[in-house]
Amino acid sequence: MDTLENGLLPVPGARLYFEVRGTGPLLLLVPGGASDAEVFGPLADELAAHYRVVSYDPRGISRSVLDGPPPEPWLDVQADDASRLLGHLAGPDGTGRVFGSCAGGLVALELMARIPHRILWAVVHEPPAMGLLPDAERHAAFFEEVYATFRREGVPAALDRLRVVFGGRPAPVLPEATDNSAFFLSHVMLPSTRCLPDVRALTAVADRVVMAAGRTSRTHDVSRPTAVLAQRLRRELVEFPGGHVGYAKQPARFAARLVELLDGIRPSPTATRL
Repeated sequence: MDTLENGLLPVPGARLYFEVRGTGPLLLLVPGGASDAEVFGPLADELAAHYRVVSYDPRGISRSVLDGPPPEPWLDVQADDASRLLGHLAGPDGTGRVFGSCAGGLVALELMARIPHRILWAVVHEPPAMGLLPDAERHAAFFEEVYATFRREGVPAALDRLRVVFGGRPAPVLPEATDNSAFFLSHVMLPSTRCLPDVRALTAVADRVVMAAGRTSRTHDVSRPTAVLAQRLRRELVEFPGGHVGYAKQPARFAARLVELLDGIRPSPTATRL
């Protein structure tokens, strides 16, 4: 399916590039890492038969050009950008569903915690909240060393070090409008892996949060926080096709699973409210 609409949304310090496909209820797709809207192209095409699908480049990534310094604090700025995009496309009081993977999953969680009246459902796929893990200090030291490797030896060496969190495999190669690896290593990797979701706020809306992991990545370090957060929110951990980037590698099967969830989802009887 062709892109029905694309545009630039001015936000404080940047201009956000976005794409819209399909009609129906709004579904916002939030990319993670170094990814931009390109990574969701085939998935968005599949989903456009059911939803008005919105994908975008996070600020500083590809076509979302910075007009000021890089985002700081990272999660606050990213959540504000996503909220502004939702308001631009759905209206100031409009609602939508959100899917976020990796760092985009952290943004989806933050949206649900901040503006739960506007987020109907959040499907959160393998957010790298490494601070939730019992060996959080080890992971923090690892990402600091990856960053030091980047500063000392450059992008390829740093990306090679990251294979540890992907089960020993190289970080997946994904479609993107521009190579954003240096920006990711400079401004996204450390702040995103340091993020701790607001579990207290999320517990109050846990019946509208789906924690998801890839079938082939559930044992990888990058996926471990997902199970911990699902347990804290008293939610079932839902399995999706593929691994950490199953949405890009198996878009038709991934989209079918996502539609199945969003169309048939019901509040969990085990979810609790504060």
